[in-house]
Amino acid sequence: MKQKYFHLFLLSAAALSLALPSRAETVLKKDVAKIYAKICANCHGKNLEGALAPSMLDDVWSHGGDDASLAALISNGDLDKGMPAFDSLMTEGDIRTMVIYIREQRAAFSRKRVTQPTPQDIVGAGGERFRIETIADKLATPWSIAFLPDGRMIFTEKPGRLRLVENGQLLPAPIKGTPAVRDAGQGGLMEVAVHPQYAENGWIYLAYSDPAKDEAGKEVSLTTLVRGRIQDGTWTDQQTIWKAPLEFYRPGGGVHYGCRIAFDGKGYLYFSHGERGRQQEAQELRRPNGKVHRIHDDGRIPADNPFVNAPGAFPSIWTYGNRNPQGLDFDPRTGLLWSTEHGPRGGDELNLIRGGRNYGWPVISYGMNYDGSALTDKTAQDGLEQPVIYWTPSIAVCGIDFYEGKAFPRWTGNLFVTALAQQELRRLVIDGKKVVSQEIILKDIGRLRDVASGPDGALYLAVNSPDRIIRLVPAK
Repeated sequence: MKQKYFHLFLLSAAALSLALPSRAETVLKKDVAKIYAKICANCHGKNLEGALAPSMLDDVWSHGGDDASLAALISNGDLDKGMPAFDSLMTEGDIRTMVIYIREQRAAFSRKRVTQPTPQDIVGAGGERFRIETIADKLATPWSIAFLPDGRMIFTEKPGRLRLVENGQLLPAPIKGTPAVRDAGQGGLMEVAVHPQYAENGWIYLAYSDPAKDEAGKEVSLTTLVRGRIQDGTWTDQQTIWKAPLEFYRPGGGVHYGCRIAFDGKGYLYFSHGERGRQQEAQELRRPNGKVHRIHDDGRIPADNPFVNAPGAFPSIWTYGNRNPQGLDFDPRTGLLWSTEHGPRGGDELNLIRGGRNYGWPVISYGMNYDGSALTDKTAQDGLEQPVIYWTPSIAVCGIDFYEGKAFPRWTGNLFVTALAQQELRRLVIDGKKVVSQEIILKDIGRLRDVASGPDGALYLAVNSPDRIIRLVPAK
């Protein structure tokens, strides 16, 4: 078996004399790519392909290939193999960023070898065989998919359009009269959700970035929820379900709005709200951003919410310390609420959402800053929730869905997870509160934004770049 180790080229006395007096001040903290080029590439190759030391792209490791083992090796070294310890030059945060960097390069190498399936291909995964069919194309960033009881599909387009598909055909005109949105950055018309008793009440819910201006006239925005009905192709009877006061709206940035909606079947509505790029505000109970919220389906605040009686706390908060959760669904077998959450550069999370808990952002994280520097040296802390699993490098997790159809019986109860950056659809096998296994079902067919089980048993996907709606159907 190949030996995997970090082997630093011999440092001269002159190089050592340039070391700064404290680890926090060392240049090694600035950019992980520069760190690698400076002290690792000579032995491991410019692109981790190997040189004096073996390649790190084949996932064969002699010291253990998990994150903790890699971090320990970088920190402590292995002098028998010629690798010095780096704990005197690199902080724990710096070492963590190097582990993430190795994961990123390995993932990029793997992607180059993936063959994209075509509509003619039969794909086998998880004991099932399927083909890909296109339902609608030439769209504008489809964001969310839902289904009406009569089988019609309804979906959003980020610029602010609500669309219907009837009998497999996209209606040419979008629904008229939907609310105006701030279509900028990651904001726009996001989630669409259908009330569990839609057949009786006709309610459809929308989440979007609400455009507004502050007292100084500057454009600001925050996620807002409304509900309404569709009559003769028009949005009617709109009611505001959740809207924060203007003082909490945020200018510019255009990032981290959330937002997904999940009903528990007991009259409660849960929705996720990103921290809008204001990291520390996720820890502040007086602010609505960086949270998962719980309200009645008509917008009232439940009397038993965990912080409803806490002085100054935003009463709809269910959990806090969330960065940008863009997946939310209940496991129909257990009633547990699951969420996927975007990490920074690395550290995407799958979480069990439990009332009153703090999910740690930005105090703890398995990721690093986008510029390659350390975000925090903590991946765990007492009182802060750990993810059930995390993905490093980041796959850019997005919408999720527990499969409840019958067309793919071996997938029943599995959680399907979409990914934007890595362009993946993953199938997770969950047993109670644990992920038993995961498998990549699709790869590199576009940025996957949302997934939903259709009433026909097919699995529907909202795809960006190119923008379309597709479905997976059984192949005999």
